[in-house]
Amino acid sequence: MEKPSFLQRLIDSMSRRSDSGPRAVARDSRRVASICAALLSERGEISGARLAREAVEAYQSLDGAALHAFFDVLADEFSPDPETVGVYADIYRKDPTQYNLTQLQRAVEAPRIQLLRRLNMAPGGTTVLLEMRRLITRELRTRPHWVGIEADLAHLFASWFNRGFLVLQRIDWRTSALVLEKLIQYEAVHRIAGWRDLRRRLQNDRRCYAFFHPALPDEPLIFIEIALTRSMSARVQTLIDPDSPVTDPSTANCAIFYSITNCQQGLRGISYGNLLIKQVAEDLGREFPRLGTFATLSPVPGFRSWLTSFANAADAHPGQAKTKEFLVQLERPDWHEDKELAADMQRELQRLCAYYLLHAKQGQEPLDSVARFHLGNGARLERLNWLGDTSPAGMNRSAGVMVNYVYRLDDVERNHEAYAREHRVIAARRFEILAKESLAAPQEARKSKRAAA
Repeated sequence: MEKPSFLQRLIDSMSRRSDSGPRAVARDSRRVASICAALLSERGEISGARLAREAVEAYQSLDGAALHAFFDVLADEFSPDPETVGVYADIYRKDPTQYNLTQLQRAVEAPRIQLLRRLNMAPGGTTVLLEMRRLITRELRTRPHWVGIEADLAHLFASWFNRGFLVLQRIDWRTSALVLEKLIQYEAVHRIAGWRDLRRRLQNDRRCYAFFHPALPDEPLIFIEIALTRSMSARVQTLIDPDSPVTDPSTANCAIFYSITNCQQGLRGISYGNLLIKQVAEDLGREFPRLGTFATLSPVPGFRSWLTSFANAADAHPGQAKTKEFLVQLERPDWHEDKELAADMQRELQRLCAYYLLHAKQGQEPLDSVARFHLGNGARLERLNWLGDTSPAGMNRSAGVMVNYVYRLDDVERNHEAYAREHRVIAARRFEILAKESLAAPQEARKSKRAAA
């Protein structure tokens, strides 16, 4: 008996769905899936482009339950056929030739990958696919069967948005209002409070750069805000104060990268490639030859949540009780204004933060997302700054602590390689000393430290 075609299996599946759910939901999701199946089977370039446009328009008409039903179809009916994969896997196992490997690779590739490539041909298709991944990623915990769709989108985006396709542009007050509005909208590290605030961040002693992709000419993928200063900054409030005086940038010897924002949620977790900061630093160095230090003033976004995890961990540790006391104090909105309390907190929280940055891990990499980004770009973990960000967001995410990562241009590629190959955290020696003294350090390390003292 002849095996049903892919299109027939899809139609049969959608018919079964129509019996088990609201009729309108089944009808709408079936319509989009049918157009997608036709697009997948189309060979002509002109008719394929037309169908891609129709499929995108039909997809954009879905919402709520109909959208979820369509994603269910993508997961169920646009996946590789297990029987076919098994057949070619057996063939390759018995005869591991390059030809048989190619046949197996074709069998393993989900039909939806080709579908997603064809949807990208439609006007605005890239934007639609980015939004699709954003929606799917948000729902993965409750709908784990969508993980294949997310993985396929991530695979395609890793190719489409690699460093070779990105274009670096300087942003200034003459940049289009559309892009400037998006900077205000996307800024995730230090909120931009309107046009006056933005204008200060674009004046002569400031620089802003953004990376763009040709498929999204008015959509910044990542933007970087920089202050040109006479020393390495330890406090962010002075850098983002819209009333701060404008200084002569030609006298600056430091470039402080104080905000780096990834704009597209649909690209979360997709690497744009490494050494992005180095390119910006080299551009700045050509414009201002006196610049000798390129450093960040960075948040430590996971520190507060890690403190809570450490304090409440099932494994008993002598430092947990004291850490719990600190967490109680951190709930007070004005704790840092009590000088005696703040001094006690500073001593221990800086040690804990050093331990967190050096030893708290996600797999083999640092748990802190900002640390992963800068270390992966070749930076050195240089200095902790107590109460570097006293905004509500800064206090909530890191008890006000900020960090300077330094980019020494001669060392960037070597540091990047050390991190990429060994996940080595390149840090100033002071960090290791603080970490060994922290409440979270193994007791043997703290005892040996006290004995040495």
